[in-house]
Amino acid sequence: MALSPRSRRRSTAFALIASVTLFGLASWYVFSGRGAGLLPQSSWGSWRERPQVNDWGVQVRVNSWSNAAEAYVYMGKAESFTMKAYGTRGSASTDMDGTRFTLTPDGKITGQWTQEHRPR
Repeated sequence: MALSPRSRRRSTAFALIASVTLFGLASWYVFSGRGAGLLPQSSWGSWRERPQVNDWGVQVRVNSWSNAAEAYVYMGKAESFTMKAYGTRGSASTDMDGTRFTLTPDGKITGQWTQEHRPR
């Protein structure tokens, strides 16, 4: 049983609409920053040294295609970690001195000591 030309047009139109919708959602996911891990390494800027935050060294890089940033935070060889802010703010706390870091997708990083670790 063959499809009528009208049915064929409907199924083609449905497939086209579904494809465009899926492509739009995938593009939004990646370029909003939420899917920044899927983007090529060439879309990331170079690591840049930032001023120290509460005695911690910080290097940050920002993605040029999406709303995303990564930060490498370290204190010598004692402790280091990587933070990711893909579309939303990222946060982390250190074990050594209780500093709480916040990284925004535009590459700004801040740090605060927790109440019990605040220097006197």
